[in-house]
Amino acid sequence: MNNIYSLLLISNAAAISLFVVLPILGLAIGGAVVWLVLKKVSKKRSEQKLDETSKRVEEMLQNAEAECKQLKKEAILESKEQDLKRRNEFDQEMKEKRVEQQRAEARLSRQEDLLEKRETEISRKEQSLEDQKKNLEKKTAEVQKAQDLVSHQQELMTAELERIAQLTREEAKKQLTDEILDETRRDLAVTVRNLEQQAKDEAELNAKNIISLAIQRCAADHASETTVSVVPLPNDDMKARIIGREGRNIRAIENATGIELIIDDTPEVVILSGFDPVRREIARLTLEKLISDGRIHPARIEETVEKVTKELDQQIKAAGENAMFEVGIFGLHPEIIKLIGRLKFRTSYGQNVYRHSIEVAQLAGLMAQELGLDVNFAKRAGLLHDIGKAVDHEQEGTHIQLGADLAKKYKENAMIVNAIMAHHGDVEPKTIEAVLVQAADAISGARPGARRETGAGYIKRLEKLEAIASGFRGVDKSYAIQAGREVRVIVKPDQIDDAKAVFLAKDIAKKIESELEYPGQIKVNVIREFRSVEYAK
Repeated sequence: MNNIYSLLLISNAAAISLFVVLPILGLAIGGAVVWLVLKKVSKKRSEQKLDETSKRVEEMLQNAEAECKQLKKEAILESKEQDLKRRNEFDQEMKEKRVEQQRAEARLSRQEDLLEKRETEISRKEQSLEDQKKNLEKKTAEVQKAQDLVSHQQELMTAELERIAQLTREEAKKQLTDEILDETRRDLAVTVRNLEQQAKDEAELNAKNIISLAIQRCAADHASETTVSVVPLPNDDMKARIIGREGRNIRAIENATGIELIIDDTPEVVILSGFDPVRREIARLTLEKLISDGRIHPARIEETVEKVTKELDQQIKAAGENAMFEVGIFGLHPEIIKLIGRLKFRTSYGQNVYRHSIEVAQLAGLMAQELGLDVNFAKRAGLLHDIGKAVDHEQEGTHIQLGADLAKKYKENAMIVNAIMAHHGDVEPKTIEAVLVQAADAISGARPGARRETGAGYIKRLEKLEAIASGFRGVDKSYAIQAGREVRVIVKPDQIDDAKAVFLAKDIAKKIESELEYPGQIKVNVIREFRSVEYAK
């Protein structure tokens, strides 16, 4: 029984296995058949696509070949057209050159004829001069004989005069010379006065026209500036923050900028004092940035000063370039441009030297244009005439000498150097343009409101002016009037006559020029009055 049961189990398992294996085999066979069919279809399609691609490639090659042929034809045609055009242009140019050559030959021929005529004329004049020379030598010999005769007669006459007058020749000569000199001085003073008046009338008319036209065309604005900087504060509490603990902040600012900070009882302001205008500007900008930022401590101060210094260097360079473009001159050395920019922070009698230099350049250029002179030279000299003021607080010497040294250092023309040195009359100007720079400098400084000075300096200048005038012999009283632009001198009539008054005015003016520094010009007015009083009894 057990065996039978075992056989039944085996037979059932085999049947079950057949039912499982047969479907799997069917699926495998079907999949193989499908794969073969798909592969055949794909191969057929690939062959069709390959044929189509080959046809397209062939068509594209044919089209490309046709386009190449067309482009080749067009290129050949274009090349022929350009060749024809160039040939025509060359022929035209050759025709023009031949015409110009013919004209040049004609001009040369005319010049040769003119030179031949001049040579003939010169030969004729040389012969005439030779004849005149011979005639002159003959006349000279005759004159010499006459002079010898006159000299002999003069000696005889002199001896007779000495006998009659009982005076030696030297004594008579001295007496006569003194009388002639007195009379000549008197006549010379009158002549000088008349000539000066005539020259003044004519020159004043022409100068007024030229200067008024130059000023009208320039029309520069003026604003007087001070030599200290004032920084406003939002409140008085900010003063304590600027000073810092035990004064460390204010010491850091002063050490970093080299400028003294004055913090007093003046409400809501801090005053910056220093001789270097650029450093003062750095200190002002630094303090404004620190106040705006609110962080004030030594490290922040050093960082801000360094940043402001770089920014100001760029501003200085930009200001110099703007001045150069505004005036209309080019080719200045980069260091000269920077020095011009530094003048923006320099003042003279309250007048900004940067704007003053630009105005002097414009005025000199306009006057040079009216007179038919070198405009660019006049503008260049006018712009650079005060360049020494950019460094006069750092180096020893006058701004004139420093400016001339800078101009030489950066290879400026020798005539530019002369104009810089002559703009205050220290040396003799060698060109008319240098004289125009002098005039433009005086005009710019003499404008109302252009300059100002401190009260103490103003009073000292007036006192010095009166003392110079009163120091001359024959002066009774002297008064400085019109803000020191005129000194009125009253002389003693019994010691100074009208002729001597002319020379006295010139001597006072020369002494003022040599001993006194002043903006603009000063008029010396000498007054002589003689009164004769009698009483009827």
